[in-house]
Amino acid sequence: MTKVLVITGPTASGKSRLALDLAEIYPIEIISADSMQVYRYMDIGTDKATPEQMKQVPHHLVDIKYPDEPWSVSEFQMLAREAVADITSRGRLPCIVGGTGFYIRALLYDFPLRDAPPDQKLRQELKVLAERRGPAVVHEMLKDIDPESYQTLHPNDLKRVIRAIEYYRATNRPISERKYLKKKRIYDSLMLAIQWDRKELYEKIDDRVDEQFERGLVEEVLNLLKMGYSEELNSMQGLGYKEIIWMLKGLATEAETKDILKRNTRRFAKRQFTWFAKEEGIIWLPFGKHKTRSQLIEEARRLIDDWLKT
Repeated sequence: MTKVLVITGPTASGKSRLALDLAEIYPIEIISADSMQVYRYMDIGTDKATPEQMKQVPHHLVDIKYPDEPWSVSEFQMLAREAVADITSRGRLPCIVGGTGFYIRALLYDFPLRDAPPDQKLRQELKVLAERRGPAVVHEMLKDIDPESYQTLHPNDLKRVIRAIEYYRATNRPISERKYLKKKRIYDSLMLAIQWDRKELYEKIDDRVDEQFERGLVEEVLNLLKMGYSEELNSMQGLGYKEIIWMLKGLATEAETKDILKRNTRRFAKRQFTWFAKEEGIIWLPFGKHKTRSQLIEEARRLIDDWLKT
């Protein structure tokens, strides 16, 4: 069975850094499992690897779409599996790096994704309804058709709420049932996740937001708007981009926007913790003030060496 290394965990935990460090030891090529890094011109807000780092270690599924092009988990599944086959055929080790848990699950397991294709008309109708009457009205539509998603999705998580409604309309089944499907693992995978003390991780998130502003996040969003990319695009609803757009509209000051983005990113990290806590087979690597980077790398190396021998 094909071996696939996975490095995951919450945002700002240092996944990419660890993958690059391990690439100095193993013949790794990185496949991004990040739902935003596929887009060109969106570098700072997605914390994308630098051109120098991508020269050092080959990266796949980065900068393959324009911000107004459609992108879905089913396309990720297809392209990521093609990348795994290509990397393996050249005697190298595929390394999945990212924090989009459903993408990783879709790659590692054999279960259908194409049973509910995107319905752009429905999506637009529900977005307009949310704008006119508030997201809670759209969220309420899940109450009878998908009670589990109704309970687990926040009304403001409009993208996932709409997807749940769209899925039910297409299949007459709740999307929440998919996690109970019997899944067959199609790769021999080792899943490593970096584990931080929650307070320390939140401090890292705050520092990263400040750094993103210093690196030119506002200018990056302005450039996207000047290039003609609409704020209504799914890509422009990503974390960091929607907050800057609010600021550019005069709805918040820069200081307020930083605080909002820090808060939203911490909430996102919390949701990631919840997701990964339920995933089978993840090995958590503790990291933080009481552990050096060399100790983290050595622990990962020991696990990878043992796995490669099997």
